[in-house]
Amino acid sequence: MKTIRASISGFGAVGQGVAEVLLKKQDYLKNVGLDIKVIAISDSKGSEINTDGIDLSSALARKLEKGTVALEDKSSLEIIESVDHDLVIETTSTDINTGGIGLKNMLSAFNSGKDVVTSNKGPLALKYNELMEASRNSGSNFRFEATVGGAMPIINLIKDVLAGNDVISVEGILNGTCNYILTRMMEENAPYEQMLAESQELGIAETDPSYDVDGIDSACKLVILANSVFGMCFSYKDVDVTGITKITPESLLLAQNNGYVIKLIGEVKDDLIRVAPRLVPEDSPLAVGGTLNVASIQTDLSGTVTVTGRGAGSIETASAVLSDIVSIYRD
Repeated sequence: MKTIRASISGFGAVGQGVAEVLLKKQDYLKNVGLDIKVIAISDSKGSEINTDGIDLSSALARKLEKGTVALEDKSSLEIIESVDHDLVIETTSTDINTGGIGLKNMLSAFNSGKDVVTSNKGPLALKYNELMEASRNSGSNFRFEATVGGAMPIINLIKDVLAGNDVISVEGILNGTCNYILTRMMEENAPYEQMLAESQELGIAETDPSYDVDGIDSACKLVILANSVFGMCFSYKDVDVTGITKITPESLLLAQNNGYVIKLIGEVKDDLIRVAPRLVPEDSPLAVGGTLNVASIQTDLSGTVTVTGRGAGSIETASAVLSDIVSIYRD
């Protein structure tokens, strides 16, 4: 049995999802020879630290009851720098302007030789090459499947299952909120504002939905794909981005009458990297509805491989985090 001492930086929806998944999958982890011992959890108000291993059930209950897991005033960065452990699970919120505390956490982890698994898009969308160089220089493992497709595997699919293939292009729907709004606008012949309000009531869209509906989230994910799969050197600012806020029921109906749907599509190919609404044939694999995400990967050997799945949700994203952890340590 291999014991991995880990910290969870950020205990919002995804961080809590990671704790739930680690509890739920204890037997599976033991069967593959892994004992994941969480020795520290941090949120915005402080941390819990127990070098013998935190009771994750108690931590989750305390977060639910008090709104924080904190038992002492110590930041995630201080824990990374001062507490001995192997793995930093970085699930703090995305900051697309500066990279936020997530960027500092990752660089500090690499500086101290720790491995990093993250769901945080911001640092990778802004400083991908810097982070990769830091991880290489320290000999640290760095995995980030959860930053792009949630439970829908893209990066590991390309790098592992499709190893040996040259990837020609990747295109798809990378934001479930936008896909839900466009799907419902078409179904109800309703305006954007009405379906946005519905998605907010259901908890699908945030109170401030601009990150999703303006295409920013999709653009961040596309940058990570472009850099990790194609070896490019893009940042978020290089993406040509158009969101969905100007789409009307009339345009959706016109598209439908001609055998098309309108979807927010991210595409990376050669030097092209863009996110924009596009006409998609109704019978295309990209014409998925609801909150689903989809990616179509064109390769030289395997042809076109399409994968569909849930791109958001705490447990779904945590499943990708767990997959990365297992892939690092199982062998």
